[in-house]
Amino acid sequence: MLRRTFAAGLPAAAAPAAGLKFAVLISANAEWGPVRRFFPQAAVSKSPFGEFFSSRVGAHAPLFFHGGWGKIDAAASTQYVVDRWSPRLLVNLGTCGGMEGAVARNQIVLAERTVIYDIVDLMGDADEAISDYTTRIDLGWLGSKHPGPVVRSTLVSADRDLAVADVPRLRSKYGAVAADWESGAIARVAARNGRKVLILRAVSDMVGAGGGEAYGQPGYFERRAEELMRGLLQSLPEWLDHCSGRL
Repeated sequence: MLRRTFAAGLPAAAAPAAGLKFAVLISANAEWGPVRRFFPQAAVSKSPFGEFFSSRVGAHAPLFFHGGWGKIDAAASTQYVVDRWSPRLLVNLGTCGGMEGAVARNQIVLAERTVIYDIVDLMGDADEAISDYTTRIDLGWLGSKHPGPVVRSTLVSADRDLAVADVPRLRSKYGAVAADWESGAIARVAARNGRKVLILRAVSDMVGAGGGEAYGQPGYFERRAEELMRGLLQSLPEWLDHCSGRL
């Protein structure tokens, strides 16, 4: 239930300055659309990657930034936000594909570790390369209690949708419960910059032996993204309150 008051977008003159406390990164277009609809009065600006705006969220005024889908834009836009605004905490809200038997539809995954698994090295050791692009996220500052129910686990990322045949290997080898396209890149850039990062991904669809629920059905994913992003935004004030006292 929504327990905070959301105000309209801040005017252009109140654009976030360097030293910003919170930056909320949104990746896919289907995830950004619900954010824009949630804040219909926001004063929107443009970056090389997409739109951004600032809006009152309870007691806070985070930057909302559309970074784009896939590892390249996710990494580049995260660095852009760090360089331009120097936020104390990067928050990535989005969706992910759940691995059947490991997580349930609609659950929210709080990433403790990210693995970029789509690396093929025919000259050397692919496992070594994947290890280099694995990020363990420091969540010690967050504490053991959270504003809402989450599954703290590993998210795997690739520039591809999760293949049914890969699910058993990704579960057994990395302990992963879900997959997306961007969280691995965002976590790595945050770590390289010494920034705290909070990645919250809601499970939009399941992938298992019978295939993927959303595969070949973009409309299904868009409907699910609308629903789940709204839920994440409604819980955001409590997450920011919780984080604010611990940063």
